[in-house]
Amino acid sequence: MLVPEAIRPFVIAIYRFARHADDVADEGNATAEERLATLSALEDDVVALFRGDEARAPTVRGLAIIRDAGLIAVTERPFRDLLDAFRQDLTVHRYESHEQLLDYCRRSANPVGRLMLALVDVDDARALAASDNICSALQLINFWQDAAIDASRGRIYVPEVAFDTHRVTSDQFPAYPLHKGLMRAQCDQTRALLLSGVPLLTHLSGRFRLEIAITIGGGLRILDKIAASDWDVTQRPKLRWYDSFFVLCHAIRVWFRASTQRAS
Repeated sequence: MLVPEAIRPFVIAIYRFARHADDVADEGNATAEERLATLSALEDDVVALFRGDEARAPTVRGLAIIRDAGLIAVTERPFRDLLDAFRQDLTVHRYESHEQLLDYCRRSANPVGRLMLALVDVDDARALAASDNICSALQLINFWQDAAIDASRGRIYVPEVAFDTHRVTSDQFPAYPLHKGLMRAQCDQTRALLLSGVPLLTHLSGRFRLEIAITIGGGLRILDKIAASDWDVTQRPKLRWYDSFFVLCHAIRVWFRASTQRAS
């Protein structure tokens, strides 16, 4: 309802492509080698599509409406970046530094934000940087939300340097209360990154501005719920119907925060 009607077909095409590629990387019983091969085939399809040729995969063919829309800022690059990140998930299961983790987010999350801004004709450098901060923060929130699930699959996204800083090991991660301080620091850092993206709202208008404010509110609410559990991420926090009120409250706060920043 909040996505402007004119760009809904494009948003649906982007979502279907990203959802399909993510499922290839994570779902089903395929081997890692088979998943990598399928993702590489999808990338070949993307290259072919933006070259003007026919793509084989339906979710890539669906991107033709974006290719043919004449949007200068939309190229094959963001779609290839997403696929590169999904491939990395199959081969890299630990990150040494926060910078390495953010580089992964640069490819796994930020391209979607930049595509959305291209659809509403926003290309200001400050807006793009703010969008990157929001997208990276939302990706990190997803990692902290799914910390136990990812760890059960052999993936730990908390950087190794953070374990060293808090003088704990990654053995049995996430364990409570052993990793409480570690996760509190990750969540506090992520909250600051998410809020640093609030100025993006000053570059948006109408329903799309409200959608982004609510998206930020949703991320803040997940962080609230992790904090309410005393940063115990052994249980996955979920947004329930009653969280809508708190999400909206956060959205209103960031809306006015952005307005205040624009006024100053």
